[in-house]
Amino acid sequence: MAESGLGCIGAGRMARGVLEGAMLTGKIQAKDVTVSAPSDKNVKIFRDHGCHTTHSNADVLTACKVVILAVKPHIISTVLQEISSLVTCEHVFISLAAGVTLQTLESCLPAGSKVLRMSPNLPCVVQEGAVVVCRGRRAGDQEVAMVKSLFSGCGLCEEVPESYIDIHTGLSGSGVAYVYMFAEALADGAVKMGMPSELSNRIAAQTLLGAAKMLLKTGDHPAKLRSDVCTPGGTTICALHELEKGGLRATVMNAVETATEKARSIGKKTAQ
Repeated sequence: MAESGLGCIGAGRMARGVLEGAMLTGKIQAKDVTVSAPSDKNVKIFRDHGCHTTHSNADVLTACKVVILAVKPHIISTVLQEISSLVTCEHVFISLAAGVTLQTLESCLPAGSKVLRMSPNLPCVVQEGAVVVCRGRRAGDQEVAMVKSLFSGCGLCEEVPESYIDIHTGLSGSGVAYVYMFAEALADGAVKMGMPSELSNRIAAQTLLGAAKMLLKTGDHPAKLRSDVCTPGGTTICALHELEKGGLRATVMNAVETATEKARSIGKKTAQ
């Protein structure tokens, strides 16, 4: 991997998260990473890490054989058409663009190009992300294994069918924001009852962290763990009744559905 380098077109927060995760694994060194973006503002943090930076997307393809596409969905077709003449059979492209299908990506590149889609989420920045990847027609087991190995430092990394990618956006990509809103409400409830805000926020965050770790370590269904906390006539079952009356379950399910459909609609627009 170090011989061919890892490139990234785009230098936003998600690019930072997945690149830092990749460098954390030790599979790639900062000196072997090349990042391009139109302005110095976004590339500065990568330069500070020791990465090569440029304003030319062509430089990324010249320096690297594995290229992350971390640009906004509405401009990805333009970017791919710009670099298309520089693409070789050795290049592997990993797109982070929400909603943009493998078919659309492959249609903007030379025939036979190796393309994968990857959907990360923001906690990749702290190496606790949830990442899913799917392969295009020319990407094989070797490319999938390379991506999973490279980004294992980001957190959970799973291969899925492409039909799951937009669902992952609704569940996990956007889902972290639902969790932040819940954490905020949880802490605000404690503030209302008299606990200082700073302490409330720390306890709320630790509560979510502990609950998540129990889900992963036990493998139990969330409903079982929820039931384990409840005692007849106790505080928890009374509180859960209030959440049910407020429609929490249905509202969250609707949020996942809405975000998924939005991601799908982005894909349809970019394909036109």
